[in-house]
Amino acid sequence: MSVRHFLSLADWSSAELEQLVARAIELKAMRQRGEQYAPLKNKVLGMVFEKSSTRTRVSFESAMVQMGGGAIFLSSRDTQLGRGEPVEDTARVLSRMVDVIMVRTFAHEKIERFAASSSVPVINALTDLSHPCQLLADIQTYVEHRGSIAGRTVAWIGDGNNMCHSYMEAALRFGFKLRIACPEGFDPDSQLLSKTAAVAEIVRDPLLAAEQADLVVTDVWASMGQEEEQVARERAFDAYQVSDEVMAHAKSDALFMHCLPAHRGEEVSAAVIDGPQSVVWDEAENRLHAQKALLEKLVVC
Repeated sequence: MSVRHFLSLADWSSAELEQLVARAIELKAMRQRGEQYAPLKNKVLGMVFEKSSTRTRVSFESAMVQMGGGAIFLSSRDTQLGRGEPVEDTARVLSRMVDVIMVRTFAHEKIERFAASSSVPVINALTDLSHPCQLLADIQTYVEHRGSIAGRTVAWIGDGNNMCHSYMEAALRFGFKLRIACPEGFDPDSQLLSKTAAVAEIVRDPLLAAEQADLVVTDVWASMGQEEEQVARERAFDAYQVSDEVMAHAKSDALFMHCLPAHRGEEVSAAVIDGPQSVVWDEAENRLHAQKALLEKLVVC
């Protein structure tokens, strides 16, 4: 039987993703009631980090502990990948020792090669191309606060980056419309834009993108690995801050999300991220619950 991986939202059907979100909400409720649930007893998650992250490490590691299993953290200093071992060799060895592997890296091609040589499920915990685990948490958060996101309008304001790409894939799978406001030269992947043309469009003006939107989302202007571009990007994105004015163009009950870490005064104002429409703390917590549902599906079901 072939191994099931979670490398992008596009790899899973709408029904499967909806089930993951519903299960995440159930698992969250179980934890809030204090129920003990350990389906991953004696199971081990290998966590390969070539890109560091606070939320990703803590959420995955906590998920495994709370579900009865364990996790092993491996940075680039802890594996032979950092010394030039082929990705395929690392995948073959690790997958003989653990039950599921999470990889957070740069090039998406690397995780595809890793998964192709792994005998256990591989989870994309972020690449330069996409961030599907974050989208599970985001959709869960929207559902908890407003119900189904199908038929809604989402405004993405900022860089056409990996988060934007995953929102484009999510628009296809969950049935919402996506308006992308980004400056010229920072557009999302052209091939993905063609594939999602029925649900996603570029709208240069952030105010027009936010018009009557149900959800407004942004991310940092310079992602990890782009620090040397910070000053140039600040100039390019100067008109793309999610401010009170932007939120005023959205629906009165619109939500604001950000995958964090956030830079107040850059991509979002303090008034917005710390204001009543912001659900970023629920969104961050839901990484834990959404990933529990994903781990359960890949390892147990």
